[in-house]
Amino acid sequence: MIKREFTTPAPDVAWCGDMTEIATGEGKLYLATVIDLHSRRILGYAMGAHHDAALVAAALNMAAVTRGGHVAGVIFHSDRGSEYTSAEFARACARWKVRQSMGRVGSCFDNAVAEATFSTIRVEYVHRRQFRTRTEARIKIATCVTDFYNHRRRHSACDGRSPIEYERSAAQGLETQAA
Repeated sequence: MIKREFTTPAPDVAWCGDMTEIATGEGKLYLATVIDLHSRRILGYAMGAHHDAALVAAALNMAAVTRGGHVAGVIFHSDRGSEYTSAEFARACARWKVRQSMGRVGSCFDNAVAEATFSTIRVEYVHRRQFRTRTEARIKIATCVTDFYNHRRRHSACDGRSPIEYERSAAQGLETQAA
């Protein structure tokens, strides 16, 4: 449904997501995210020792709750990984009335925003640190997402503003137009 159109006119029109792995002294930690294509805000994320459907469903649930549960009709775009094609993730989408969209098999360009987001997080944060434990990595990555990435990291897609600032500006613009 996305067809490589990675911009939307407003929040909660389309989201995308993916998973990446992070090395720790205890082994791999997997990070699943849900990103709003309008603001590039990471709305939901989940981390765990297993690369599975429960992790991506948890990230989707967090995103829906972040938006107050009113997300019916949002398009969620991902790759065709087994966790996204699973019955468990389909049930999570159905619960929130989110429509699933998937890119072509083996085409990273079909989910470019999610890939770019992980690249940014890895280059600017993860690769500059060593995590002794999964718990340490969870805490530090959650802080990176909530404190830095969403609130302070400037994005060219957001006219040089952070995702939160961009969403606030868009909301104020809509309020001004309505008045």
